Amino acid sequence: MSRSDQHRVGRVERTTKETSVKVEIDLDGTGKTDISTGVGFYDHMLDQLGRHGFFDLTVKTDGDLHIDTHHTIEDTSLALGAAFKQALGDKVGIRRFADASVPLDESLAQVTVDLSGRPYLVHTEPEGMAPMIGSYDTTMTRHILESFVAQAQVALHVHVPYGRNAHHIVEAQFKALARALRSASELDPRAAGIIPSTKGAL
Repeated sequence: MSRSDQHRVGRVERTTKETSVKVEIDLDGTGKTDISTGVGFYDHMLDQLGRHGFFDLTVKTDGDLHIDTHHTIEDTSLALGAAFKQALGDKVGIRRFADASVPLDESLAQVTVDLSGRPYLVHTEPEGMAPMIGSYDTTMTRHILESFVAQAQVALHVHVPYGRNAHHIVEAQFKALARALRSASELDPRAAGIIPSTKGAL
């Protein structure tokens, strides 16, 4: 059975002294999510990623929240990136490149992705953002993307040229990321059986 005839699923379990993480992602899903990290706003963002990416996404993390949210968010992001890479498999027939722009009221997020096999992140967002959204440290957004990129091995450019409300600024990024990852990972009917690279491998 070829990968185009079956769902592309990644499953990762990651356990350290700080966290226990289980992630499952189906790239060919319907946007069904089951998210629980103990960090409410991060759960909300992962829900956006699944729903707007049309990925079926399950995330269960038990972390050392008595210290702070950093380890929980970081390790979940690493596992998510690893699961995404696993689900992509050999990348035969995918579109590879995609971009998406998503407004959320006064904020705009622009995301461009290349499922290149080479990790690289460029990230900009407005200065002077509120430092916290509930228990979510807004400086973690970049670290989430860094961690995801490192494990997913993708090149990702995320730019928020303007925005005022921190919730909107971060949520627009996750929605745009979802749309771009969805498009880039989709199977292109014109490229069936083809790896989208002149090198012959990604």
